[in-house]
Amino acid sequence: DCAVLLPPLSRGTLAMAVLVPRGWVHTGRVAPSDRVQLTFALKQQNVDRLRELLGLVSNPDSPQYGKFLTLEEVTSLVHPSDLTHKVVWGWLQSHGVAACHTVLTQDFLQCDTTAQVAETLLPGSEFHRYRKGRRSVVRSPARYSVHADLAQHLDFVGGVHRFPTEMQTVSRAWTNGARHEAKFHLGVTPVVLRSRYNLTAADVGSAENNSQAVAQFLEQFYHPADLAEFMAIFGSGFKHMSQVARVVGTQGGGKAGLEASLDVEYIMSTGANISTWVFTNPGRHESQEPFLQWMLLLSNMSSVPWVHTVSYGDDEDSLAAAYMMRINNEFMKAGIRGISILFASGDSGAGCRHLTKGTNAFRPSFPASSPYVTTVGGTSFKNPFQVTYEVTDYISGGGFSNIFPMPDYQLAAVSAYLKGTTLPPKTYFNTSGRAYPDIAALSDNYWVVSNRVPIPWVSGTSASTPVVGGMLSLINDQRFLKGLPSLGFLNPRLYQLKGQALFDVTEGCHLSCLDDQVEGKGFCAAPSWDPVTGWGTPNYPSLLATLLDK
Repeated sequence: DCAVLLPPLSRGTLAMAVLVPRGWVHTGRVAPSDRVQLTFALKQQNVDRLRELLGLVSNPDSPQYGKFLTLEEVTSLVHPSDLTHKVVWGWLQSHGVAACHTVLTQDFLQCDTTAQVAETLLPGSEFHRYRKGRRSVVRSPARYSVHADLAQHLDFVGGVHRFPTEMQTVSRAWTNGARHEAKFHLGVTPVVLRSRYNLTAADVGSAENNSQAVAQFLEQFYHPADLAEFMAIFGSGFKHMSQVARVVGTQGGGKAGLEASLDVEYIMSTGANISTWVFTNPGRHESQEPFLQWMLLLSNMSSVPWVHTVSYGDDEDSLAAAYMMRINNEFMKAGIRGISILFASGDSGAGCRHLTKGTNAFRPSFPASSPYVTTVGGTSFKNPFQVTYEVTDYISGGGFSNIFPMPDYQLAAVSAYLKGTTLPPKTYFNTSGRAYPDIAALSDNYWVVSNRVPIPWVSGTSASTPVVGGMLSLINDQRFLKGLPSLGFLNPRLYQLKGQALFDVTEGCHLSCLDDQVEGKGFCAAPSWDPVTGWGTPNYPSLLATLLDK
């Protein structure tokens, strides 16, 4: 249900309907004069060269390793052609659209116009308003088209079809079951994480030029008072900051979100004493796509934090391939600048998609399935009452992309898993697709302070992701002190390590389709890499030593 470019509709042909996600209630068609905001993704140049250069600056065996590009150099590489700019601008101006702004890389145009003009620009579209709780969005439930001469200059148009979505952090304290009654459960706190991953009180940031970030979308906000209270309760054993250094965007009012509280508290307690930014985009305009707004910010800021952690995802099959390919280009643009982007692998195990009657398949998630991000899975303690070794958290997202081929950096590791393990039926997954996650950390039973209340049993890969991100920020810190560049896109180097400096997770399976064939069981953990916990969880001092050698 993503905004995609289709061939022009012939007269009398009905546009294909877009599936409106559950929970969104249609409230009517917008007035012709109502404003909408459209984002035009202009075709970029030299994308193959961008991919090639990313491979070189990310491969420790390359002489170009760590020789990252500036945003200005990225712009000169990928900016759209003069013809593309001329054609797209001419098309917009011929419809009276003038209120547009671009980004530094010149490959996005964001334009404000009326619904009537938008529907004329995009034949077949018809803008309606939908509500979900207090949120309101304007979207078109019908597919649109543009003329073939124009389509060759655009990847997609944002603000038309895609409804906001986000992984939900859950507190298992709010569910029924045995976990709820475990009154003396250990619970995961910064001290527990530092104990398990062997961080000492001295493992805190000190480099002036280091920073890290979390990205939050929709109605997710953190409260500064919650962060201060969290650090007062749980941060006494190590030097830390109790305030976010910079908020990019607008923090909304109202209650703090559990997701936002978790992200900020755990990246700042793991990546302790490191300047932290929060990118927040609630989607203030009804036709905005918050995730897309964040991507535009990365293309418009010459100085951004070195590590970004994001808990966000969509089912791959709900998105257009052209949209995902373009988002991958944006991830490559970040990686080639030395930025590490981490995504949560999701909380639905292998997922499940119901195909024809009685037939199911696993359901990969994007951007977790992107070959150009580091995807983080989840684990639990084997014994939940003490710091022990880790096993699979059954919710940990993982699997194989149906869109993106397996990248070279993981071919050997994934091939070994596919040959050496009992697998689900091959009809359930694409054995040649990009496999994820890449790495993991504890994702079960966290303590979080939200709205001034300490909350136990908060779980999800949106917990493990900022923890791994914080540790990568600490490693960047030590690299900067030695005069080395940032880690950048980590995956090629991570897979070269072959599990060195990581705790291998070899027990447990994650969930999947509840049917007669797989009976709710997806993939299972195994020695070395697996599609549940990746290469395992960080042994921080070993990982630091390994990643400081060049």
